[in-house]
Amino acid sequence: MADNRYSMALLLEAPRGFHEDENVIPEITANNFEIKHGLLNLVQNKQFFGHDKEDPHAHIRYFNKITSTMKIPNVPNTSVKLMLFPFSLEGAARIWLEKEPPRSIETWDDLVSKFINKFFPPSKTTNLRNEITRFQQKFVRRFYEAWDRFNDLLRGCPHHGFQNCFNSITFSNALNSI
Repeated sequence: MADNRYSMALLLEAPRGFHEDENVIPEITANNFEIKHGLLNLVQNKQFFGHDKEDPHAHIRYFNKITSTMKIPNVPNTSVKLMLFPFSLEGAARIWLEKEPPRSIETWDDLVSKFINKFFPPSKTTNLRNEITRFQQKFVRRFYEAWDRFNDLLRGCPHHGFQNCFNSITFSNALNSI
């Protein structure tokens, strides 16, 4: 008869093999490939925390700008982005990425899509679209201030779906008459 007793230490031991990578990073075959410390610092200097007031689109734009400065022969830029992106997150954003099912992110586009959907939900898009359509120049604002504010709204929701002619009409209708 087999002895099915286990020691307390064995029962309390942490399970093994549950820490798979959340991202699938294509194999890099380039010789002497390494991510430079300076690039890693640039990525970590502007981290995204997942707060309501943070703009995930702006984070992706900044991240793309930083990672586009590094070109390595035989290494796809998307692979570098997949490797570096977790270093650009902190707090709730890092927890979100760590909770993604293993191997659920296979490409840079997958990661961007999941990131934007998490931190820029449809309700936020709806609210910003409503702000754009209801835009009004405030009486204390000069024309260029109103124009800047309107463009900030458009940049804040790059997937607003409005045509440029609609934006022009919305803005001109919102101007105060003198």
